[in-house]
Order: sequence, then structure tokens, then C-alpha cells
Amino acid sequence: MDTTYYDHGTHAERWERAGMFFDAKDYAAAARVLGSLVEEVPEQTAPRLLLARAYYHSAQLRRAEAELRIIVDRDPVEHYAQLMLGRTLQRQGRDAEAQPHLRLAAALGGEFGES
Repeated sequence: MDTTYYDHGTHAERWERAGMFFDAKDYAAAARVLGSLVEEVPEQTAPRLLLARAYYHSAQLRRAEAELRIIVDRDPVEHYAQLMLGRTLQRQGRDAEAQPHLRLAAALGGEFGES
């Protein structure tokens, strides 16, 4: 098996490497590390959420949307994923689709609008 810098190491080492790339605002590199990690541990939310965030920040909005939809389908009360999905849809000019996700995120976060 041919490994590269991006997929070399244990899950924990790659998670840490992805975090370093993300913190350095090298979102494309973070996504490269996280993509293979998510394939190996698809049931874990944290790597998938960080992958979605890396896609969002690197303007890969359709990819971000796909990852976020997986998360919210699995766990509809995942507050941050709902918020990110709403913002991702907004950024694509899909405001009507974004609103339910943004309202749910606000409610889950304890923000209630005026009656």
C-alpha cells in the first residue's frame, strides 16, 4: 500500500495533522487528510464535521453540503451541523432551503425568536 503524507499514521495522528492544517487555514490539505479518515471511520461525527468545515472554507460547498447532510440525517439535533448546513445552503443562494436548518440550529442553541 502506497501511503502519502496525508494518509500516513494512526487515526489519532491524522486527526491531529488535519487539525494543524485547518488551524493554519490550509483547508484543502485538511480535507485531503480528513477524506481518507472519514472513509475509514464513517461512523464518527467529529472528523466528518471538520471535513465539512474544511470544504466550506475552501468553497467546496456541494461537498460540504453532502457531508453535513450525512451528519444531520444521522443526528438531527447536532446543533453545529444544522447551523453549518444552513450557512452552506445560504452561501449557495438557497435561502429558502437554509431557513429550516438555521431555525433548528437556533432553537437547539437556546435562541428563541419573539412570538
